[in-house]
Amino acid sequence: MSEYVIQGGTIYTEDGTIEEGHIKIKDGIIEYIGHSLYNGDLEVIHVPNSHILPGFIDLHIHGGYGHDAMDASMDGLKHLSEHLLSEGTTSYLATTMTQSNEAITKALNSIAAYKQQQSIKEAEILGVHLEGPFISENKVGAQNPKFVQRPTIQQLDTFQKEADHLIKVVTIAPEVEGAHEVIRHFSKDIIFSIGHTVATFDEANEAVKYGAKHVTHLYNAATPFTHRDPGVFGAAWTNPFLHCELIGDGIHSHPDSVNIAFKMNGISNMFLITDAMRAKGLGPGKYDLGGQNVVVTNETARLESGALAGSILKMNVGLKNLIHFTKQSLEDLWRVTSYNQAKALNILHQKGSLQEGKHADIVILDNDINVLKTIKMGYVFNNVNDKNA
Repeated sequence: MSEYVIQGGTIYTEDGTIEEGHIKIKDGIIEYIGHSLYNGDLEVIHVPNSHILPGFIDLHIHGGYGHDAMDASMDGLKHLSEHLLSEGTTSYLATTMTQSNEAITKALNSIAAYKQQQSIKEAEILGVHLEGPFISENKVGAQNPKFVQRPTIQQLDTFQKEADHLIKVVTIAPEVEGAHEVIRHFSKDIIFSIGHTVATFDEANEAVKYGAKHVTHLYNAATPFTHRDPGVFGAAWTNPFLHCELIGDGIHSHPDSVNIAFKMNGISNMFLITDAMRAKGLGPGKYDLGGQNVVVTNETARLESGALAGSILKMNVGLKNLIHFTKQSLEDLWRVTSYNQAKALNILHQKGSLQEGKHADIVILDNDINVLKTIKMGYVFNNVNDKNA
């Protein structure tokens, strides 16, 4: 279908919700959003009692459905991109890990090459989130401490060239040698995210002055809040120039801690992420993450040491959790799944909200936040194996 109409659900827009309205899609673009039911000759997709949102954008995902960005596999990226549609994710940043420069380079080359040929019928790789190797050896989390290195302008420039300039976000420990110089040098083109760090409250705020803008998976792998030393968490809560990722599984952070973060930061400063690894969408068992063994249950992914090793979270489940944890409405919370991400990446003119002229990247949810349909550039997917063009 190159031209059709969706109607029957609640449409969520920047200006509020529309009941009994419709969306006209033509050639992959949202051509018109009406405030009444459609009356015309085009094919109509009826989605009664549903919620029609912009497609999810995941800024931090290593893999899922059996594959990982660090595999440096074109087939793996294709498989991942196809299956992410099943959870409503229409765009994402392929996220690397702290490994050898050679392994990172292979992954970056693969991501750049795949993006050049990627089908518009898959979740779109918008770029790369480089999580490591420029982190603190004192807060590695599930990263491999063997490959931690100090940031330099030359090394990040090399990575960026190998990635065909697709690196959009870099997680960095701002207290380590070289961090300030690197942040200042690249801050116009790259979002620097404070993470895997032992930075103090003052050091985190100092990093903002050099150009840092985000915090990687708030509450995890950073200095905690205390009343005498507010730490990175305190900076995240109080510095208006810091936006925060948050893994919404209720495991990486207690549900009430999630609620506190939203009360302190506000919806406009939050990004729902999955930080998912290859076991997402599969079952319990033993898997690999960055060359380290991971034990996966029905709820968690952990290294053999017991440390959390990413998640197996799906974006729609994370959104459902946020509604429960924060007691806020879908009308407010949809922004943390798409709008805020698109704004941060400077692609809000194309994606991130339902608006005439933007890409027809849409997710349709039922009342339990299960995915009914995902639409990518106008192509309708009832699930990853059911494609209607």
